[in-house]
Amino acid sequence: MKNYDGNCEINLRAFLLTTGQYIQLGWVYFHTSLYYISSTKKTWQESRDFCQQQGADLVIINTKEEQDFTRQFYRLTWLGLRNITKRRRWTWVDGTTLTKSYWGPGEPNGFEGKIENCVEIRFFDLENSWNDIPCEEQNFWLCEKEATL
Repeated sequence: MKNYDGNCEINLRAFLLTTGQYIQLGWVYFHTSLYYISSTKKTWQESRDFCQQQGADLVIINTKEEQDFTRQFYRLTWLGLRNITKRRRWTWVDGTTLTKSYWGPGEPNGFEGKIENCVEIRFFDLENSWNDIPCEEQNFWLCEKEATL
């Protein structure tokens, strides 16, 4: 039993040390992940590249609580969701297909005939806050990195 407790204590220390280092660099802890909220704007791909350089990726919305968390920053923010097919099949950056969505009213819509293959948070006061937008636009972004023991 002592060995188990020792391993658990070491894992907890490592978790707290790692999490603390990320928080000092501007990351926020929520539920089981660390999130980085950018202060500058980039294209969707540039934003994703930044996240991956940090050992993270653009945020994937898995729960209503996470959706609510991402809306609180009141910034036009990239999500890790895009359409990579001609059939408008929305896919998360981890390769999973979108099942539960939070599209804003009338979205996705390819506004004014534009090719809108990326997704942003736009309607902050609504639970259904997503908007499709061209990937070349500039937005803030949210990185997500799993933080587990």
